[in-house]
Amino acid sequence: MSTQPPNYQGDFMKASSVNNMASATATKTKPAAKAGANSTPKQKTQMHRRSRTGCYTCRLRRKKCDEGNPMCSACKHLGLVCEYKRPMWWSNNDMRRKHKDDIKMIIKRKKLSEKSSHTIQTTLNSPPGLSHSLPTSATFSDPLDRTRSASIDSHFAYGFSSPQSAHEFATPFTTPQMHPDFMFAPFSPYEIDVKTERQMFVDDIPTLRESTTSTFSTYQTPPPPGTILPSFPLEGDWTEQVYSERRESLTEETLNVNFFDFAHGPSMDSRQVAIELDEGDQRLLDHFIQFVLPTIFPILESNQHGSVSSNLILPALQSNKGYLHCCLSIAAQHYKAAMGLQGEEIDNDIMRHRYATISSLCDALNRDEDHQQILEAALGLIFFQCGVGRFDDTLPDIPWHQHFQAAISLVQKLELPQLVSDPNEPLAQPPFNMTLTAWIDILGATMQGRAPTFAHTYREKHLSLINSSLGLRELMGCEDRVMYLISEIACLEALKKDGMDDITLCGHVRVLGDQIGLTEIGEGTPMLPFNANGSLSPKQLSKNITAAFRLAARIYLCSLVPGFNPAQASCIGLVEKLTTVLQQIPSGPQGFDRSLCWVYLVAGSVSVAGSSFRAFFEDRVAQLNELSNFGSFGRVACLLREVWQQVDPQVTSPMNGALEAPRHYIHWRDIMQMKGWDYLLI
Repeated sequence: MSTQPPNYQGDFMKASSVNNMASATATKTKPAAKAGANSTPKQKTQMHRRSRTGCYTCRLRRKKCDEGNPMCSACKHLGLVCEYKRPMWWSNNDMRRKHKDDIKMIIKRKKLSEKSSHTIQTTLNSPPGLSHSLPTSATFSDPLDRTRSASIDSHFAYGFSSPQSAHEFATPFTTPQMHPDFMFAPFSPYEIDVKTERQMFVDDIPTLRESTTSTFSTYQTPPPPGTILPSFPLEGDWTEQVYSERRESLTEETLNVNFFDFAHGPSMDSRQVAIELDEGDQRLLDHFIQFVLPTIFPILESNQHGSVSSNLILPALQSNKGYLHCCLSIAAQHYKAAMGLQGEEIDNDIMRHRYATISSLCDALNRDEDHQQILEAALGLIFFQCGVGRFDDTLPDIPWHQHFQAAISLVQKLELPQLVSDPNEPLAQPPFNMTLTAWIDILGATMQGRAPTFAHTYREKHLSLINSSLGLRELMGCEDRVMYLISEIACLEALKKDGMDDITLCGHVRVLGDQIGLTEIGEGTPMLPFNANGSLSPKQLSKNITAAFRLAARIYLCSLVPGFNPAQASCIGLVEKLTTVLQQIPSGPQGFDRSLCWVYLVAGSVSVAGSSFRAFFEDRVAQLNELSNFGSFGRVACLLREVWQQVDPQVTSPMNGALEAPRHYIHWRDIMQMKGWDYLLI
């Protein structure tokens, strides 16, 4: 079997019309001008560094900077990111203003925290058991906790500094500005230094090599506004209570930090990643790590904090050249959309790295080697597009399903379907690439009205009594059994298009409806996914997301029944019920709406005028603000508005106010075809 789809590289060249965009990663410069000709490039760099007037954070605050290395004293004290190299936000007034507001809030929180801590220590006696102190991530003995060395000087980008003493965590009080979910979260925030190297050439002769280190840090997201956080008792053995609550929370989640088998090997043991890039690409990499990486797999990140970066993205960036170029292209797309940029420079960055990715994939395919790396990069080309770019982006690209044909060939070459289906050798860890392939395969099939490529594998997994999980719940939030049934519904739609008679079709619809009902057994009513201590509950979040996908699957199944109309009472009831479930899923920039694009598409496409779903959806769009315009979510919003414009009844007579009869049901796929859109909306 050939591992390369026909004309894969040729089609990209034809689409892009860019034949000379591959460039060397080294930056070549012309010889220096006469001014300062006696100084070497290295001496000039050193003179430039000596003349700097402080870090950009202190410049923004209009404060004197002592230019400490690696951090100035002010940034170190406040836990701010100390940047001596011109950051991206400096050149944009809106981003600079927002950055300044964030710093003000950080300073305010720190002062309140210090004031609260001082008041408690000077006016209250120590509560019972204080000498034992509250377990922190450095002292708590649970094996799932991550330890932090007291010698590491932690500085988090968003203003949470590491505790100076156990008493900061030992206090039973918190101010409204302090978030208990951060203090008692199962995992501590983590930091990673990305080291990039730049080589300078003069007349093609290497003269100077520079290294730059950028720090990426994260912290647990606080619960949304309005969440009622617990109050801590003033009497009794309160330390034991908090210890017990925390252990109970971890036990409830039953997290497995080594759930997936990542093809590129073990996770990052070191905090530092060394990648050789030129200055422009370094900025793109910094942007990718700071702004794109945290949004890629939010469900997996909520389950296994830090695994997306340490186990998946950063190791792949170091070891897989095609994957690196893919991420740099995605970073440029995100930067263009986020900043509203137009121009040749940013478009050239996008296309240059896009072309380099395709070239590296085609080279490896022609050599018939590095199959895991090619698959990893191909899946990245498909899935990362779901998080960036605007719906009206006109830059040429290969359609997602053509990339997926290459991925399918590689999955078959690696025999991953047989590997995950073998009942004699159950896998301890599902292959991550197969799990992501399955997610794209199942929901991608619904985009095109065809059966999933590996539908037989999912059917076997669904019917199997053991080893039925592919890790779809852990990766994307929806339980595997529900995803397997969505695959079956897609198969049924393909059979309907091939001419299945109505009686047989309705029989299959009834059977699949019963199968969906079986997945509801034992499931409770959806509720806000937060533990008693205010932290996010991954288990409850997954239940809510599964319930949303389950109802969307029912709607999808009902739409196959002959004579289906969205105005039917049964369909309206399903949409209303789904709207109620979606209200229990956190919203806003730190929420999970962008992980529910397919659910919003299926439900929104059949929501009638006046439905509560439409008002709910527009509210979620407003809460996402600018983020609602990017990736699959932005494309779904645009598509749904087109559908509603086509199907909603219109006023025909101003005199009597009469309305047209509801128009015929128009499938969202027909609207996409009319508009010439070819999206993967997941």
